[in-house]
Amino acid sequence: MVGEAEAFEAFVGLGANLGDREAAIRRALDLLAASPGISGLRPSPIYESAPIGYVAQPPFLNAVVAVMTRLGTLQLFLALQRIESQIGRTRTFRWGPREIDLDLLLFGNVSIQRRGLVVPHPALYQRAFVLAPLRDLSPTHHDPEGRPIDDILSSLDSRSEVVRRSP
Repeated sequence: MVGEAEAFEAFVGLGANLGDREAAIRRALDLLAASPGISGLRPSPIYESAPIGYVAQPPFLNAVVAVMTRLGTLQLFLALQRIESQIGRTRTFRWGPREIDLDLLLFGNVSIQRRGLVVPHPALYQRAFVLAPLRDLSPTHHDPEGRPIDDILSSLDSRSEVVRRSP
């Protein structure tokens, strides 16, 4: 069809460690599904992990969702921020507790480096709590250097253990 935007597969990380963590993740998925230009959601199972950086806070629940989108990277990023606001995210400090966190992890094969938006997410390949659910959705995924996701996960520090919470 003339003028129709190309659809891309994007992967979004979801995390929460305040309030009803699972309800916040499910609400974020519902809001994503209702967002114009976003369709075909495929959520991963939910995992639990210890916080990183600032560790004096409750554990996180994390998931990843694959979406098809006709939005551009910046439009999708802004949609994720709107959803965070709708759920009640209050920004405190880096690695602080949060009601919900949505991170644009991957957007097709696009690589972006601009102020406020870096894709692939700069810490993607260092975080088991993102890689484990990503592997559920894309078991043959490789990093930009060609390393399989299983090899990356097995190379991470054992302190970054994640526990699968839901099917």
